[in-house]
Amino acid sequence: MADEFTARRAARVLVLDEAERVLLFHAFDPARPDHRYWLTPGGGLDAGETPAAGAARELAEETGLLVTPAELGEPVWREVSEFPFDGRWYRQEQEYFVARVSAWEVDTAGFTEVERGSIDGHRWWTVPELAGTGERFYPGELPELLRRVLAAPC
Repeated sequence: MADEFTARRAARVLVLDEAERVLLFHAFDPARPDHRYWLTPGGGLDAGETPAAGAARELAEETGLLVTPAELGEPVWREVSEFPFDGRWYRQEQEYFVARVSAWEVDTAGFTEVERGSIDGHRWWTVPELAGTGERFYPGELPELLRRVLAAPC
């Protein structure tokens, strides 16, 4: 555990298609290139930005999908995560939102320099695929979270 954390607020999005698959990015820590994992679209909030507005902005930048904060609604989950990235330790408070699409062709043209240097792919996952994979994904509770979200009325 690190002695000092960089505090960060973030918003993430569970993008679900009509086949009930979730979009995840394949990423790695530039300081630890062998530490590879899957994660949802999303990222840090700008100063004064609400979580829903940040989630909508991040979704547009990372996938090309345009939604309004109102369309994202209320968060479906909140967590605090502590992790190293590129040689720094973070303590990140993050909220998860849901965006449903019939299908979506991911457009990563809006990636930041950091994202271009740490994300090398994306894929749509079913809950059984996630639950059965040996690959690392964040959050670790993702299969259970997705089951709950998919069981809730739209």
